[in-house]
Amino acid sequence: MPKMKTKKSAAKRFRVRPGGTVKRGYAFKSHILTKKTTKNKRQLRGTENVSKADVPAVKTMMPYA
Repeated sequence: MPKMKTKKSAAKRFRVRPGGTVKRGYAFKSHILTKKTTKNKRQLRGTENVSKADVPAVKTMMPYA
């Protein structure tokens, strides 16, 4: 049986924490930042947990995480 491949796009976007939850970054903060308010950009910092409904799909894309 060949090894399963990790979706590299998912590996760059998600990290699986030791408890099994998956963390992700916020969208809409990579470019065109001049028209966004300082408050909006500040609130997009940091990380958030992936919703429970999406965790199985993320773990399927990252079988060894």
